[in-house]
Amino acid sequence: MKQVIGIIGAGLGGLTLARVLHVHGITSIVYEGEPSANSRVQGGQLDIHDYNGQVALNAAGLTDGFRSIIHEGAEATRVLDKSGAVLLEEPDDGQRRRPEVLRGDLRNLLLNSLPEGTVRWGKKLERVSGLGGGRHEIEFADGSVAQTDLLVGADGAWSRVRPLLSDAWPIYVGATFIETYLHDVDRRHPASAVIVGPGAMYAPAPGQAIFAHREAGDVLHSYIELRRPAEWFGAIDFNDPSAKDIIAAEFDDWAPALTALITDGDTKLMPRPIHTLPSGHRWDRVPGVTLIGDAAHLMPPSGEGANLAMLEGAELAAALVRHPGDVETALGAFEEPMFSRAAAEALEAHEMLDCCLGDHAPSAFLDMMTGAAEPYC
Repeated sequence: MKQVIGIIGAGLGGLTLARVLHVHGITSIVYEGEPSANSRVQGGQLDIHDYNGQVALNAAGLTDGFRSIIHEGAEATRVLDKSGAVLLEEPDDGQRRRPEVLRGDLRNLLLNSLPEGTVRWGKKLERVSGLGGGRHEIEFADGSVAQTDLLVGADGAWSRVRPLLSDAWPIYVGATFIETYLHDVDRRHPASAVIVGPGAMYAPAPGQAIFAHREAGDVLHSYIELRRPAEWFGAIDFNDPSAKDIIAAEFDDWAPALTALITDGDTKLMPRPIHTLPSGHRWDRVPGVTLIGDAAHLMPPSGEGANLAMLEGAELAAALVRHPGDVETALGAFEEPMFSRAAAEALEAHEMLDCCLGDHAPSAFLDMMTGAAEPYC
């Protein structure tokens, strides 16, 4: 009898898993709570690394399609201090070790590579019940139900599958990233366009930072970072235009071309509180269920999150291919390397956050970027 593989979440990890399974002739179903592929903006630019994300895309047979959506030149990097002085300038070397693509473009590449009907939209998971023997029944908000022989939680930070395996729950790390966009930047925001440059710009300082990416389509996508209690952000009405003034006031001694990334934004500020699972998060083997991506190992942003999720999707698929009909052996083979790798990446992610916002920024961040010894972070 054919095994039923149910994947919760049509993010990059879940879709990579479904695609690699499809390449090997294995059917799966992806359940996604969003009503459609285009129901919301999918986020900004991602750097896809040659040692994890690109490996996954190669396993998915999508390398050529991936190359077609790369934002050429966007691997350029500069580090500034808060006065706007350039501390580090690295051009895009054209080697495509960490090329940038828009998350939405990458997601569409994966979606379009799957057979019609693989993704079931509007399926918000409500509850899961064990049926014994590794099988589960999943119930959705629309009242429909499904059964699985393998249930994979690829449903992100607030995973509804995780409680089957672990009592761990995300905790706030004391920092929030605030997103905003500037459009038509060469014409309307030339000073900010110049200070950001053609790729990624980082301006870290103790307790605060401004990062930005130059995205395709003449767009600057900014992340304003602040170490403050959750209650401090909770007191701000981010739907009110005055929120820009409140956040900008925290940067009143910064270069105007940098603070303009806050005050001149063409979109309202969107706070993203940073939560993490405990570093080294793992679980005992539970028949018929596992996790990938943020559902398994939520950590501070480090450039690795999407890459890890995709690699894990590809590796889980490979384990299932190697052990046909033996889900438990496949899951055991998949989980142990994933636990070890994720623990190491989580440690580095927390160190990176401290390099960005700790007392020794920007020096510690600069050391990290140049590969120098890391005396601070």
